[in-house]
Amino acid sequence: SEVLSHYSSASESASVLDEGSAGEGVDEQTAQEETEDKLKQCIDNMMDKSAKTRLAALTSLRSAFSSRLLYDFLLERRLTVSDCLERSLKKGDFIASSDVLKSYGHEKLADTALLLAVLSFRLLTPPPFSHLPRLQACLDSSEVNFRIAVGETIALLYELGRDFDEYEDCDALCESLKGLATDGNKHRAKNDRRKQRSIFREVLHYIESDEFSEEKIRFGVEVIYIDGWMRRRIYDAFKEVLESGISHHLQHLFNSAAFKARTKLRNKVRDKRADVM
Repeated sequence: SEVLSHYSSASESASVLDEGSAGEGVDEQTAQEETEDKLKQCIDNMMDKSAKTRLAALTSLRSAFSSRLLYDFLLERRLTVSDCLERSLKKGDFIASSDVLKSYGHEKLADTALLLAVLSFRLLTPPPFSHLPRLQACLDSSEVNFRIAVGETIALLYELGRDFDEYEDCDALCESLKGLATDGNKHRAKNDRRKQRSIFREVLHYIESDEFSEEKIRFGVEVIYIDGWMRRRIYDAFKEVLESGISHHLQHLFNSAAFKARTKLRNKVRDKRADVM
């Protein structure tokens, strides 16, 4: 409640990038240094006792990463940022290993699915499968995006369980999924029905056959292959945070890899020339 009550005021102070870094006569290097100083302050503020201050810092970092390539800056501070994020999660009571799936809701469920995708299955007590009956009951929700989030979370749980040879009997679940995959309820919007049927066909197919429909993400001439529910959720999380900036980050990684490959090839050619001489 504290976070929600301060969200509007926090968002007003979200952009640390727009203040004092683009004045006339300020060269690019100086602007970069000013930006990094502000971002360092944001990282410090992520440890603050005030939820308002922490939220403003997180919002500022999100804005920065969505509009700039800060790979080197983040790489140098990855452990600090990771520790700050973990502390922020704990200060929010957002997650406890025994309660990881107790608070449902569209956004909360998507966030929980992300945590499940990056946490070890063995760390979760009780086992996530113990929550399947409640998740299955949520498939009857009247809100389409929530139903879809539930379906994707169920598929992710089965993917996690298969990695550790832990399964659940799924006959009753599959019947529910089949109903949603073929839903023709005229009371639902046409686009909602189409979106729901598409997602639940994927979920049902995966649970029945253990086959994931590989997804291709194109950026420029390159392609990323998403081959599982966990990887899809992680990619979606980056996309939600970085928004359109994700293509810039992917292209940066491609350019860096291409530069390394060219450098390696150039060195080989020089070595061969030296051998000939």
